[in-house]
Amino acid sequence: MTIYTDISKVPHDPADPDPWLAMYMDTSVPVLDEVKKAWISNLRSRTRQFLLPVLRPLAHVVIILLQLWKVLLPKAFTSSALLHRMLVWGLKTWVRPEANWLILRHFHIGSQNLAFIARNVPGVSVPLSPLMPRRIEDLIDHVFLRHDINLFNFVINLNRDLREKNIEIGKIEHPDFRDIDDVDMRIEDLPNRWTNFLDLETAIDLFTPVYSLFLSDHDFWRATNSLQMDEPIAIYAAKILGQPEHLVLLNNKHPLVPLTTLRAGHRLVLHGLSSEMLYTLLVRKKRQAAA
Repeated sequence: MTIYTDISKVPHDPADPDPWLAMYMDTSVPVLDEVKKAWISNLRSRTRQFLLPVLRPLAHVVIILLQLWKVLLPKAFTSSALLHRMLVWGLKTWVRPEANWLILRHFHIGSQNLAFIARNVPGVSVPLSPLMPRRIEDLIDHVFLRHDINLFNFVINLNRDLREKNIEIGKIEHPDFRDIDDVDMRIEDLPNRWTNFLDLETAIDLFTPVYSLFLSDHDFWRATNSLQMDEPIAIYAAKILGQPEHLVLLNNKHPLVPLTTLRAGHRLVLHGLSSEMLYTLLVRKKRQAAA
């Protein structure tokens, strides 16, 4: 059973300060408190410290070999259904509850972030396909693949409408925050057996070669290139809020210079953090507007 340590309760020793406590106490990065606790719990885990440095280069080698194989047999063993069954099994069996919590809530906040942008660009109509999985089993409905497809469709449909109607995204004096809501899920409700020990980052690096195996080369590249969409989404929101200074915290850039698939695991973690930061900013703005 994974022991979830609340970093806020770790005592401070001035002679030997805890770097994770310092990271938690720092308020420069906008992340909700419960998210930061779960995030740092994963960062300070033993698997991230000892297993990840060994596993990551091995995962890179496997991805290279699989992509070479896909050149010869591009459609061999491709199955989104089998991919999602394996991911669900892996998450339920091996991944820490707070890591699974972060993964599940990512789809909720991603859907909310896109809905906020769509609602606050006057004159455009963007079809949305929100993903709101509440249990790990819900991910089996091709949710990981649909998440990437939704993101590209959103960017294409939004900008096609903007171009056709000659509209530019601009500051909204009183943004509509109705799509920004709490994600009502508890860490305690997720699997927490003795096998659930993998942290978020190590799990992602383990699952990335599985992605490469069961997706076509085209689908795998599309999935990794979707991570470059963090900057456009952040720019849209910054224009609506009139606060471009928050873009300094963005990491997955530049969208016109996508990176190779080898760094997909690390960039996926950055994508998750970028989404959480944008969601936190919108939550804070909603609370300020309500006050």
